[in-house]
Amino acid sequence: MQDTYIFKEIPPQRPHTPLLDRIETPDQLRTLPAEQLTRLARELRAFLLWSVGQTGGHFGAGLGVLELTVALHYVFNTPRDRLVWDVGHQAYPHKILTGRREQMGTIRRKGGLAGFPKRAESDYDTFGVGHSSTSISAALGMALAARMQNTGRKSIAVIGDGAMTAGMAFEALNHAGHLHADMLVVLNDNDMSISRNVGGLSNYFAKLLASRTYNQVRDSSKKVLQGAPNLRALAKKTEEHFKGMIAPGTLFEELGFNYIGPIDGHDLPLLVETLENIRELDGPQFLHVVTTKGKGFAPAEADPIGYHAINKIEPVPPSKPEPVKPKASKPKYANVFGQWLCDAAEQDHRVVGITPAMCEGSDLLAFSERFPDRYHDVAIAEQHAVTLAAGLACDGTKPVVAIYSTFLQRAYDQLIHDVAIQNLDVLFAIDRAGLVGEDGPTHAGAFDISYLRCIPNMVVMTPSDENETRQLLHTGLMFDGPAAVRYPRGTGPGAVIAQELTPLPIGKGRVVREGREVAILNFGTLLAPALDAAVALGATVVDMRFVKPLDEELVLSLAARHNLLVTLEENAIAGGAGSAVTECLNNREVCLPVLQLGLPDTFIDHGKHGELLQNCGLDAEGIGRAISARLERLRHQTLKAVR
Repeated sequence: MQDTYIFKEIPPQRPHTPLLDRIETPDQLRTLPAEQLTRLARELRAFLLWSVGQTGGHFGAGLGVLELTVALHYVFNTPRDRLVWDVGHQAYPHKILTGRREQMGTIRRKGGLAGFPKRAESDYDTFGVGHSSTSISAALGMALAARMQNTGRKSIAVIGDGAMTAGMAFEALNHAGHLHADMLVVLNDNDMSISRNVGGLSNYFAKLLASRTYNQVRDSSKKVLQGAPNLRALAKKTEEHFKGMIAPGTLFEELGFNYIGPIDGHDLPLLVETLENIRELDGPQFLHVVTTKGKGFAPAEADPIGYHAINKIEPVPPSKPEPVKPKASKPKYANVFGQWLCDAAEQDHRVVGITPAMCEGSDLLAFSERFPDRYHDVAIAEQHAVTLAAGLACDGTKPVVAIYSTFLQRAYDQLIHDVAIQNLDVLFAIDRAGLVGEDGPTHAGAFDISYLRCIPNMVVMTPSDENETRQLLHTGLMFDGPAAVRYPRGTGPGAVIAQELTPLPIGKGRVVREGREVAILNFGTLLAPALDAAVALGATVVDMRFVKPLDEELVLSLAARHNLLVTLEENAIAGGAGSAVTECLNNREVCLPVLQLGLPDTFIDHGKHGELLQNCGLDAEGIGRAISARLERLRHQTLKAVR
């Protein structure tokens, strides 16, 4: 029977979990009698609530797949059988059951567990993820490897209904059906966006559709009817009618999958029985489970978006009244963008906002409510988002694509082929530029300067604070062609934001501090540490604003009156803004040392944003240290040359 136990608050102390404490690996899980699984799920939910309350992190998705996680590890022989999670927000229960329970207090911290499945972390993490819609392709590859090696391993992909909107998922489904691959795709439908047919009759037919008897009869019937096309067509229509009464499986059946469901994804006995039946079947299987995001925690069930992730819950001493949470004094960069887009849309009826499923993250909620006819959430379909914007731009609108830096990578061909080659008037508001802290390398916007500045026709802007972000967004909107403004996650230095919208001169930087010997050319939001470092060094500091077109006149002027140029960016050094400066000097045959400071040629692991900047030498102390070391080497070289 389904467990209906609901938690109303996060346990303040570590809960008593004697059954869970015995489970270090899924091998031990599989020794439990089936009737104990519901109790285990209850303990797992309590532990998950408590542990995430201690650390913060992804929340609702893991609660929603908790029973499914238990059932999958119970039925399949993981890690020999390959279990692939899509995106990975929901993998916390999986980590707890696969030997990492006592490490959950380190999740998303520097040196601790990753917030997503990571191959280097555990054999049970069969595929590293972070972006959506990759699981079916990866699991198919594993299924084909098992076929080649004749191992008999099973491959299981767990994908959400949101991730199913991406074309990549359907490309993989189509290929898997064509190859008749021995794999299972589990659709975790936590918004009931495909079907609401959950109940006793649906569960009964789902068990029937998963049974060996039904499938043997169906396969035998197909063989018998091979020579009778009229009867075969009638049988097919009858089967489709039978399935159509209970589930929207025709699409997946046409792609070559045996569709099963929908079933209740929180009914552990039903899940186990269904998966045990499926395990005995050959070929591509598709199980549709309906779950509730945040299941078992009342506040998260009521607000699944708000509880997608939570911050660490700080304990309040019982002797003191609960402190009043202070209001944020500074807007986030995303808030600056959201307000600017509304203001721009008020002034220009041609402005259109587009997002690939990042309405709240990109702060587009107000825009979507005020301008519903000019707002398009295309779901997790970044390629479509960019080409949709190109089509809109062809016919006289002003599309603005609000997209995370790491997600724009998925639409690079469309950016080049559909927007830039045609020189279309599309503005890209690139959020989460630079390092993103606890989400780690899969979500870091470490490469956008490098991959944007090599594209002809692009204008690439790097504002240094909130006000400059607003004004450069407007500059990009006014520019007749493709343009991009990159800005980071979180809040800025607290600059005063001018309400008027004034386009800035294209390709022009500004001198912020006059100095001598050294000039620091800052691209983006590292201006504050650059200024701090410059005070001790007596250096010039320039806010470059534009990576492309580069302010070459300013660069050459700085080169003429300084002994060292230092470029600073929160982007990969390789191909970044510093490379643009060195190319400029080389083209003008100016021989001057350039120190390029930015992200090293490695994937930066998760941790707090400030910690990561410090590790990369991009805080004030690190910047000053790197410049001093280069100056010292230059002086030694000069002395050596004189001698």
